[in-house]
Amino acid sequence: MNRDELDGKVKQVKGKVKQSVSHLTDDPNLHDQGVADEAEGDVQEGVGKARRKVGEKIEEIGEAIKR
Repeated sequence: MNRDELDGKVKQVKGKVKQSVSHLTDDPNLHDQGVADEAEGDVQEGVGKARRKVGEKIEEIGEAIKR
């Protein structure tokens, strides 16, 4: 897991917490912020996963070239 994946997961949790609190406080703005945070976290985690997979493939190619 890289930094983007970790930060994305943190943003997802932050967004879910905001959404939960918004239901308790009946605050639609906080709910919208939570949805946005969660979506941002989804994207950031996806970018992190893609970056990690590209790095793994580059390492595989490097190992294949060494042989």
